[in-house]
Amino acid sequence: KILIANRGEIAIRIMRAANEMGKRTVAVFAEEDKLGLHRFKADEAYRIGEGMGPVAAYLSIAEMIRVAKESGADAIHPGYGFLSENAAFAKQCEANDIIFIGPGSDAIELMGSKRLSKIAMIAAGVPCIPGYQGADQDDAVLVEQAQEIGFPIMVKASAGGGGRGMRLVFEAKELLAQIKIARSEAENAFGSGELILERAVIEPRHIEIQVFADSHGNVVYLGERDCSIQRRHQKVVEEAPSPFVDEQLRQRMGKAAVDAAKSCQYRGAGTVEFLVDSNKDFYFLEMNTRLQVEHPVTELITGLDLVEWQLLVAAGEYLPL
Repeated sequence: KILIANRGEIAIRIMRAANEMGKRTVAVFAEEDKLGLHRFKADEAYRIGEGMGPVAAYLSIAEMIRVAKESGADAIHPGYGFLSENAAFAKQCEANDIIFIGPGSDAIELMGSKRLSKIAMIAAGVPCIPGYQGADQDDAVLVEQAQEIGFPIMVKASAGGGGRGMRLVFEAKELLAQIKIARSEAENAFGSGELILERAVIEPRHIEIQVFADSHGNVVYLGERDCSIQRRHQKVVEEAPSPFVDEQLRQRMGKAAVDAAKSCQYRGAGTVEFLVDSNKDFYFLEMNTRLQVEHPVTELITGLDLVEWQLLVAAGEYLPL
């Protein structure tokens, strides 16, 4: 029996795969979603977050664990967004003997930090953009490091994503002001003002590799998605296969993505994102430790059901391919 700690499209998507596999499903819904379709598609449904508001309800770890116990759910699928990349949630599932359908909490925690994940990727031999990912976050240290890296430079929130806490700086005289803005944005959006610096890759392609791992040490990559068309660092269009990636580059990036997953004992579905310059040199950007919104693009070109794979891997089975 699987509790789906989400709502809307992704909740229904997970239910579809679960139903096809003969698994029972449990929905949760905030008061505002009492007429939501996901509530009626599940075998059971429980209200959560009384007095919390619709977003806070789905972010409540305590409520999700409560319903899992009350319903007798064996596993929780977090979907995407909300608690899907919350290491504390994965830890609570582990502590309560509930299967978390996703990677282990250690992998989520590591990849949730741009600073720590980059250090780990360098150690694993995955190509990374030259930059600074040190623990000393003093403004003067960041300015000094930026001079060594050279301009233009990217200032990035270590805990960030979606363009928040990110600044492209072309000249040294602009840097200090942009560091302060990025740090303030990062603290407000993510609760952490930790920053990293990277040499700016101008007009790169943004390519992400879908990876999948089981609990037996097997990892595969399932091709790429080209998400270079963006607005304000938010993806607008995803295309697969990429018109830019040739077979040799695909294999090189695929191997790097598999190495990234193996280095953190990854389990389940994940996406390793790279920036690729005009010379087809690629650099690790980040790893999303969940099923992505864009996963159907990969399903369409491979003919595979990635949610079904998630459920199989969470049950301890080997990768089907």
